[in-house]
Amino acid sequence: MNLIVRILNWLFGGNRSDDVRPDPQPATRYRRPVSLSARRRQQLFLHQRSYQPSVATKTSPYLFSSYTSDGKRFLDLSQSGDDSLLTSWNLPVFHTPQELADWLGIRVGELAWLVHRTAPDRRPSNVPSSHYVYRWVKKRSASFECGSTSARPVLTQWRLIESPKQTLKAAQRKILTEILEKIPAHQAAHGFVRGRSIVSNARPHVGQAVVVKFDLQNFYANVTFRRVVAIFRSMGYCREAAIWLGRLTTSTVPWSLAVPDQDEATKRLYSRWHLPQGAPTSPALANLSAFGLDVRLSGLLKRFGGHYTRYADDLTLSGDDDFRYALRCVIPLTEQIVRSERFRLNHRKRKVLRRGHRQLVTGVVVNAKPNIRRDKFDRLKAILHNCVKLGPSSQNRDNHTDFAAHLRGRIAFVRQLNPARAEKLQHLFEKIHWA
Repeated sequence: MNLIVRILNWLFGGNRSDDVRPDPQPATRYRRPVSLSARRRQQLFLHQRSYQPSVATKTSPYLFSSYTSDGKRFLDLSQSGDDSLLTSWNLPVFHTPQELADWLGIRVGELAWLVHRTAPDRRPSNVPSSHYVYRWVKKRSASFECGSTSARPVLTQWRLIESPKQTLKAAQRKILTEILEKIPAHQAAHGFVRGRSIVSNARPHVGQAVVVKFDLQNFYANVTFRRVVAIFRSMGYCREAAIWLGRLTTSTVPWSLAVPDQDEATKRLYSRWHLPQGAPTSPALANLSAFGLDVRLSGLLKRFGGHYTRYADDLTLSGDDDFRYALRCVIPLTEQIVRSERFRLNHRKRKVLRRGHRQLVTGVVVNAKPNIRRDKFDRLKAILHNCVKLGPSSQNRDNHTDFAAHLRGRIAFVRQLNPARAEKLQHLFEKIHWA
């Protein structure tokens, strides 16, 4: 009807603005409110409480301050920390690169050199300019690994060991002893934690009806620079301090690094900033990055009446007969939690060990009691017997500088699990003529 009125007014010269009413406004679409979990609401609350916008100034507020996106102003990232939280943890307080360098006992220019602050892309241009010594180690079997949770896995047979050089290693040891070791790991984490070992990791799974073992794929490389910065931010450090601490404890390989078998796909796994396997700070940071994973899996296993422990990248779940029947629910939920925590499982290494088979957890037999593997005990006993009969030099095939200390250490490990067998080995050790 409105269209006919418009046509008549136009034909007879009528005023369209007086006769035609405007079209009604379109109805607004109903949006369903988003429901947030209690954990997500707590995270948003803590983020809003601790977040402070960066102040942009025309002059540099401190040495090596960052720029804005347009490059015309400097950003002050030193005002977003929580000094009271640092004090409660008894952690050192610093906000700027100069304060961090003073705490480390080095010059601020040397600190910038350690993190490649003046490099064009802030990464080592070649292998000699890097602060790490690289060494490729061949794995026992090839595995599919990826540098991120969204990347396509590639088949690789090599693992990169990155050992920091002297100056960087000294700085990382100070960060480890005075910062990271003061933050406790989760109770389920037993790897690289003072007072815990593979024996304490295996003890909760003794005498269980079923033991399930998972392996986290590419554990250190999946802990990226952003996750490390978030760890230091959660301690109470400001953004500027957390960024510099993250650069000191992560690594990226230069593009000119040679790869065995010309496997460039393997090198891409380490091309982004990640935790280097070989740095003293990497195990502690890896445990802190997996804190959320430990919390969620511990709660899941407690709900199903099971037990959960983690030693580095090895996840172990166990339980009684009722837990064995619930595995069809526990295993998919475990995989879902691991994916949501931005880790990846190596499904080729997943094992389900029932009571009728040998249940092995981090090298410890847990069927009836913590015990050493029979084949390892027999092998060590044969080595000691040959040392008595043929001399210790005939058995030192790995060229240990202190072969006696090496054997004493292996006997001490057996003593933790089976003191009776350890006494037999000690009796053979005392018969060896070291002269």
